[in-house]
Amino acid sequence: MPLSKPIKKIDGLSVRDFLETYSEHLKLELVAGERGLRRIIREGSVNRPSLALTGFFKYFANKRLQVLGASEMTYLRSLDNEAQEKRLGELIDRSIPCLVIARNYLPLPSIKTVAEKRGLPILRTSMITMNFLNAATLSLDAAFAPTTSEHGTMMDIKGIGTLIRGTSGIGKSECALALIERGHSIVSDDLTRIRLVDERELIATSTKLNRGHMECRGIGIINVGEMFGVRSVRLDKRIDLVVSLLELAPDSEEDRTGLDQDHFNILGIDVPHIEIFVRPGRDIARIVEVASMVQALKRLGHDPAKEFNDRLIARMSEQK
Repeated sequence: MPLSKPIKKIDGLSVRDFLETYSEHLKLELVAGERGLRRIIREGSVNRPSLALTGFFKYFANKRLQVLGASEMTYLRSLDNEAQEKRLGELIDRSIPCLVIARNYLPLPSIKTVAEKRGLPILRTSMITMNFLNAATLSLDAAFAPTTSEHGTMMDIKGIGTLIRGTSGIGKSECALALIERGHSIVSDDLTRIRLVDERELIATSTKLNRGHMECRGIGIINVGEMFGVRSVRLDKRIDLVVSLLELAPDSEEDRTGLDQDHFNILGIDVPHIEIFVRPGRDIARIVEVASMVQALKRLGHDPAKEFNDRLIARMSEQK
């Protein structure tokens, strides 16, 4: 099945955008090189330029955020001013995006002078080096993650992230509303943003504009959080199951056993997928809820359909 929207990947993130977005989370402040904030971070990771400071540049990851910790600062302090300027100049010559100094160290005067002269942003954080490396890596990984969007409603049903999709007017929002009334949470309605994290997990969220709101045909826009409480809304959720609501046709074939697991591909990841046909009098919300609970059992290693099939085969073998 095709995706509703094309996959988007970013080629880079400016130091200015990185600072504005993550300054609070990573406790960052700009201390030098403001005119270089347009420089681009081109890889979603970080690097400690320990060997590069000694002059060894083979395999130097110059496209990444460069982080100076206690060991790098101690080494630089052991050099005279001329050597400090030379080492930083060699880094700048290789087009690094910026330097981040951890543990609230102040930049050395000579390095600050070179940074101002050549337009290299120098940021400072109060976080210890290892904590900053971990937090910055996660932040950049999210920023550089491939993203797409899907025309569907995302729900958290007993811990199982369930994406309910289907054509316009099929009843996705009505199904979601019934699930919310049963105590489950909504992540997004109608349009779901999806990003691939660590090349293995699909995280769904909503746009800031419609977060916590739903459209109910015949009623209009409702505020889910105000009507059902803050527990009825989630900011994001991993996608564990995709449910497609389909119009019932004379030639429709419904799965009666559940032995054959279908998958829906999103950003290269195959997600368990089921199809539910909509017809009058059918409690679609209850079926979606049960499908999510079955998926929860499968994640724990219990497949009801397979277990019943094994029992049936065993009984047939006994009767031979």
